[in-house]
Amino acid sequence: MTRSDSNETRVPRGFRPEPYAYHEEIEIEIETLTNMGQGLGRHNGWVVMTRYALPGERVRVRVYRNDKNFSEADLVSVLVPSPDRIEPPCPVFGQCGGCQYQHFSYKSQLEWKTRQVKELLWHMARIEKEVLPAVPSPKGYGYRSKLTPHFPAPKKGQAIQIGFLRQGSRSRYVEIERCPLVSEAMNATLADLRESTRRAHAKTPFKRGATLLVREHQRGVTTDPKAIISERVGDLSFSFPAGEFFQNNPSILESFTDYVGRKAAESGSRFLVDAYCGSGLFCLTAAFRFESAVGIEVSEFSVQYAIENARANQIENARFVVGDAASIFDQIEFAGADSSVVIDPPRKGASEEFLNQLIEFGPSRVVYVSCNPSTQMRDLKVLANGRYQVEEVQPFDLFPQTKHLECVVTLRRNAS
Repeated sequence: MTRSDSNETRVPRGFRPEPYAYHEEIEIEIETLTNMGQGLGRHNGWVVMTRYALPGERVRVRVYRNDKNFSEADLVSVLVPSPDRIEPPCPVFGQCGGCQYQHFSYKSQLEWKTRQVKELLWHMARIEKEVLPAVPSPKGYGYRSKLTPHFPAPKKGQAIQIGFLRQGSRSRYVEIERCPLVSEAMNATLADLRESTRRAHAKTPFKRGATLLVREHQRGVTTDPKAIISERVGDLSFSFPAGEFFQNNPSILESFTDYVGRKAAESGSRFLVDAYCGSGLFCLTAAFRFESAVGIEVSEFSVQYAIENARANQIENARFVVGDAASIFDQIEFAGADSSVVIDPPRKGASEEFLNQLIEFGPSRVVYVSCNPSTQMRDLKVLANGRYQVEEVQPFDLFPQTKHLECVVTLRRNAS
């Protein structure tokens, strides 16, 4: 163990000096992974979390933060590597904050994501339930259809740096010339966009930073967030503005939406409610399984595109309404007992107000889709108290090489 020379390393303001000095180096054995993708080990019983360290490894780390119950550290060297450690293909992996697992074999990524869902289910919701193995993405690289590179406010006399936030930073960026998570066509467009943005800055200097867009769709690649583009999911085509939200791993969307639709229909429900419908993805792909389907969305803009998508795909048993957050189910004309509800809230999860309305509506089945299992498990506690029981838990890996995943939890309403 060594301590950094205080004359060489400037200690950040507010740094907690115990149990380790700033940049003190220690050796630890990595026991597990956190849901944030950090390797977790213990040193003299104290928890230390380190990015890019893998379970089973012995590593040397450099502490940069002490919290009340744990410390965080940077990886200095791998002394005993995991057999699952591989060479990452991206030259800026470890600097760019976009990926956490390029150094981790894909089979092991899936196993750990499945394990983390099971652990969250127990620790956060106190529900002990089998978690089905994570469904792999058909593509491990080149799968993303949307990229949003950024550049910070330019400094006088310096070239614009276009890329993504540096790992562990909120203000520093890493220049990205090519991203392996997107297609060659998108990378070519990114190169052109970088040059055109720099030429524009040279002509009329920007005063602020900005977020750019590179989006692939059925007809090519666009950089215009207002352009109306189309994405195909199975036999259906969805149109939406390029800058708006739409699941951005097309290679897995058909199996993903098919699973959600099947689980919603398994109870024999006659009706479907898609309570965060967006431009109609789940509602329209599942509508054929039900007598009638209703999509609810607080954004009038999204509802307009959902209606147009139903019309374009000649789906006549689906309708879409703008919902009031305070009375989200008031426009539903059928009984909850005859229906299934699909919910796919944002990362922050569903509000308690919404969950209480959902419980009062009383659908026979709820299919909860989430890109953030932590908030999903929090919400499951509320649903469990409202007479809903977890029936099946199925993760989907929409985001290979990253800590992120989608998790689908199917719940049924207990009779009493």
